[in-house]
Amino acid sequence: MTRLATPNICTMTELREPQKVLDRANGQPVAILKNSALVGYIVPAEAVGQVEHRVATLEEVMDVLERSREEVQPVLDYLRDK
Repeated sequence: MTRLATPNICTMTELREPQKVLDRANGQPVAILKNSALVGYIVPAEAVGQVEHRVATLEEVMDVLERSREEVQPVLDYLRDK
């Protein structure tokens, strides 16, 4: 049995009208269920609050690329042959 992180739930069918689901949740996260199993959450913007965005520096981007190089190298090798 999965423990839900919110008391608000909806089904996949109810997601046909997502605005109604969000209105009913009053700004709180909503658990999405399919056949009574948890498949995900919808988190309204007001539940997260104001998130400050910033542009990554070139050094930060290069650092991430370097750290992920081992993981993505097989994909890059495969694509090079195509």
